Amino acid sequence: MDARDDTPSVEQAAEVFAAELAYWREVRGLPRRELARKMGFDPSYVSHVESGRHKPTEDFARRAEETLNAGKAIWTRWLEYEAAKSRTAPSATPSAPRRPEQPYATGSAIIVAHDGARLDYDGSEYRLTMRRLLRNTGSEPITRYLIRISVDRYPGEPERSNAHYREHPLTWGELALTANCRGEAMRWQAKHDRDAFKEVWLLFENEHGRFPLYPGEEIWIEYAYSVGEESGAAGSSARSACPPSIWKSNSPSRPTSTQRCGAWRRP
Repeated sequence: MDARDDTPSVEQAAEVFAAELAYWREVRGLPRRELARKMGFDPSYVSHVESGRHKPTEDFARRAEETLNAGKAIWTRWLEYEAAKSRTAPSATPSAPRRPEQPYATGSAIIVAHDGARLDYDGSEYRLTMRRLLRNTGSEPITRYLIRISVDRYPGEPERSNAHYREHPLTWGELALTANCRGEAMRWQAKHDRDAFKEVWLLFENEHGRFPLYPGEEIWIEYAYSVGEESGAAGSSARSACPPSIWKSNSPSRPTSTQRCGAWRRP
């Protein structure tokens, strides 16, 4: 049997770069617009790189690494992307380029009309519960919703955090992710699985059937995950500042135009 080739393709390496960029942006608490301003790029360009519509450039990678102080993590992903490009030999009959994955179907648009969170701590583990009111303002049904989960054990010390998560990666078993909608359990599907960063599709379906979010409709979803002390979900400041269980709610007067993905960071 031939050995399995785990060498990433150009498209895969570009997706990994985009995930790394999104992770560090979330860790630093920067909206895309603010990151673009600090880097000197148009906000739409940052969005297109994260979504896979544009491929990263050396200048973009350098500025992102410097702005986000990522401990060379973003730069390393760009080098891997360049290496993947150099391995791609020209072919006499090139295959059709793979179309970058789009977050939602053409014609669909989702906004978060209401956003709430509850943090529970039992003395050894944190459990974050997110509640969101989603509204489909497009013309096509929506069958999945993308969320992000990230942790940062040592804020401001990216190389130390990276080393920590190489030794103590955040696992799916530890997260114990659950999600529900309209009283129905939702399946989920991993999109990116990194030591300290996860991207997950919450699917509007389960073993009993599908329940898409149709145009003009709005529904509440709730998802929850756990992070233990070893993963550094929160430091002593969180234990002293937050009671064992607390809800924080946000009802923007004007709903956001894109989904606001949950990210966990140590205060």
